[in-house]
Amino acid sequence: MRCLPARLLILSAALAANFAMAQTHMPVHADRPVTLVVSFPPGGAPDQIARLLAPQLQKRWKTPVIVASRPGASGNVGNDSVARAAPDGHTLLITPNTFTMVPHVLPEGARSHADVIRDYTPIALLSSASMLMLANPKLGVKSASELVKLAGTKPDLGYATSGAGSPMQLAGEMFNKAARLQLRHIPYKGTTPAINDVLGGHVMLTFLGVPVAKPLIDAGRLVPLATADKVRSTFLPDLPTMQEQGLPGVEVDISFGVYGPKNMPAALADDIHKSLRETLAKPEVAAQFKSLYQVVEDQTRSAFVEKTRSDYERYGRLAKEFGLLAN
Repeated sequence: MRCLPARLLILSAALAANFAMAQTHMPVHADRPVTLVVSFPPGGAPDQIARLLAPQLQKRWKTPVIVASRPGASGNVGNDSVARAAPDGHTLLITPNTFTMVPHVLPEGARSHADVIRDYTPIALLSSASMLMLANPKLGVKSASELVKLAGTKPDLGYATSGAGSPMQLAGEMFNKAARLQLRHIPYKGTTPAINDVLGGHVMLTFLGVPVAKPLIDAGRLVPLATADKVRSTFLPDLPTMQEQGLPGVEVDISFGVYGPKNMPAALADDIHKSLRETLAKPEVAAQFKSLYQVVEDQTRSAFVEKTRSDYERYGRLAKEFGLLAN
């Protein structure tokens, strides 16, 4: 009987340790870092989101969480590195859903990359940010419907994008179809030079996500004409959608999510999803997303799996319809 208290003490300690581990929802090995891979250059929305989440997850998982920028080949350098990683939760991809579009716009000889559906495990939807149609103030229009009327008198009117086969081009071609216009597509090598030429008045139109566009709108340097999404943006509630301006079907739907390599155990993916959901629910984290002009989303993992497949199929149809092809 004298041994009973000691045994109970050991048992209680073990239960407490297990409870503490459960409370952290730690899906990874504490002796190894977790890498959040971003397939775009530093400073963009995916990078900002990853750097916002990293310290939160590090605190929660009690293990280092680092952000690795691996741009190149339309995002495939970083994407492929995650697809090849061990499915142990230590390598995760943070990406916009337009990564489901990339396979459909690459030239035939450049399509030997990881398969979006087969080679990744969808884990969590994080946030969304609407695409906007914008104009240089000198163009003199304040809505997409006004632009349609003006375009008939300006046959050389064009829109700048980050490159051929980009989501910006998709938005432009969807607008052309809805408005029965043929605005010229003017591709650049990246978003920054495209924006610079619109700000300088060399090209009068472009399409940008709210996180990039909002500061330029607030500064009076660009005029928002329409929201290219199903609903109005939380950050520009007075800006009508294309649909509201009589231009149906111009919906690009930009969101950001987390993926792991294929063959990740479902229980592990579910644990990481839970960690992310509970992190996003924290008021200070939601406020940080708001400061980036991102809307935090709340979706089950099964719904995110279906969204990934739906996005892949939708972008495939649209890329074929509009003949989108990256350089």
